[in-house]
Amino acid sequence: MKEYAPLLSESYTAGLVARFLRYAEIGTQSDRHIEDIPSTPVQWNLARVLVEELKDLGLKDVSIDEHCYIIARLPASKGLEGKPSIGLMAHMDTASDVPGSPVMPRIVRGYDGSPLSLSPSSKLDPAEYTDLLDHVGDDLIVTDGETLLGADDKAGLAEIMTGIEFLATHPEIKHGPIELFFTPDEETGKGMDLFPMTKVKSKACYTFDGGKAAEIEAECFTAYAVHAEFSGKVIHIGAARGKLANATAMAAHFIAMLPRSESPEATDDWYGYYCPIEISGSMEKASVDVYLRDFTADGIARRIAAVKAFAAALEAQFPLGKVELTVKKQYLNMKEALEKNPKVLTKLAAAIEKAGAVPEMRPIRGGTDGSRLTEMGIPTPNVFTGGYNYHSKHEWASLGEMSLAVRTVINLARLWAE
Repeated sequence: MKEYAPLLSESYTAGLVARFLRYAEIGTQSDRHIEDIPSTPVQWNLARVLVEELKDLGLKDVSIDEHCYIIARLPASKGLEGKPSIGLMAHMDTASDVPGSPVMPRIVRGYDGSPLSLSPSSKLDPAEYTDLLDHVGDDLIVTDGETLLGADDKAGLAEIMTGIEFLATHPEIKHGPIELFFTPDEETGKGMDLFPMTKVKSKACYTFDGGKAAEIEAECFTAYAVHAEFSGKVIHIGAARGKLANATAMAAHFIAMLPRSESPEATDDWYGYYCPIEISGSMEKASVDVYLRDFTADGIARRIAAVKAFAAALEAQFPLGKVELTVKKQYLNMKEALEKNPKVLTKLAAAIEKAGAVPEMRPIRGGTDGSRLTEMGIPTPNVFTGGYNYHSKHEWASLGEMSLAVRTVINLARLWAE
């Protein structure tokens, strides 16, 4: 069994959990249907809180722009101004897959390994969620079973803020320049679209947006989104023979063509997938949004070609109908860029080891703002936060692992100052 007592007794842990609970209770769901950044006004509510907290910590260089991007800087310790600046990144929005407000988090002290009742109709059972068995003796933060928790990524926000507070109030810990990047709309895939790159000074960055400790994620999917528009031909269904093309049926058939063996629920590790995420419409017009994911350029090219072939086959089945596809790149696998900058990962692994854990390299079955930032020229691996069951009403977080993440933040600052 893991030993959580030292992590739970850290001087900063009480502040860490209070900060996380405060952030979690602020609803910040984004909306992928809105093109504006931020896509929802509620994200400003948390952004304003973060700006005020950063100023209260004594940071003088704190800015927030018209698109809700926060950039703040902790100056280097005296004599270390010439050391490389590093960035720490997390996002403010939460996913829209399940209800995200009002979030009612609660703490389970000294978890005993038994099922946890979240609501009369919902529970966290270690028989289903086996990671719970690794957390006997830990303090857990859970939902009330009605909304997500928001550990993705408010755990990352709380960990970075707690680490920066520790550094700001412990001048004996020497560090170089540190930049903080807090972003909107990561969950919509637009989190870096308007990011003010010209203001960035860091040559390396770390996104705290992962899950289980002590995972490092240095490769991710290459991701594309496909929007399929189905145009039908409508006539009274009682006189439809040879005259009707039902767009709703076309959309349903299109989804049925996606290989079930290559769906999210049928794949893991380095296997990619096709995932229909939304369908809407009528007999005349219908649409489907599909996410394509793969770890290789060849794999994603195969999936794009397959979707185009499905569309052509569908038009053959519905000769009076028409299919139009819009294929859009979302982000690329960051593996190659990070392999060219090995020091970024070496420092991270050492920071985790000094925190008392064994780092484990894992692929991200998704992407982060760090994936995009890597593509934009700043190598940015993803770091664990201690959150589990993201995007669901069964989301929970390990306070012990959150504390470990704060140790990692502090150690990264130390190591980059050497």
